[in-house]
Amino acid sequence: MDANELREKTPDQLREALASLKKEQFNLRFQAATGQLENPAQMRIARRNAARVLTILNEKAAAAATAE
Repeated sequence: MDANELREKTPDQLREALASLKKEQFNLRFQAATGQLENPAQMRIARRNAARVLTILNEKAAAAATAE
């Protein structure tokens, strides 16, 4: 997920993306707990993507607050 791609999305689309990333994180944690996780780096990638989406959402909220 590229930050420039995320900046083009609306806040609602970003919230949907965040929800799907949180579900992915949950599934990866579940796989890790049951010993079925093949690539542990996926957990790190999912966590960073979620953080990236949150950062963009916060940037958009701050821009909206200063514009008003």
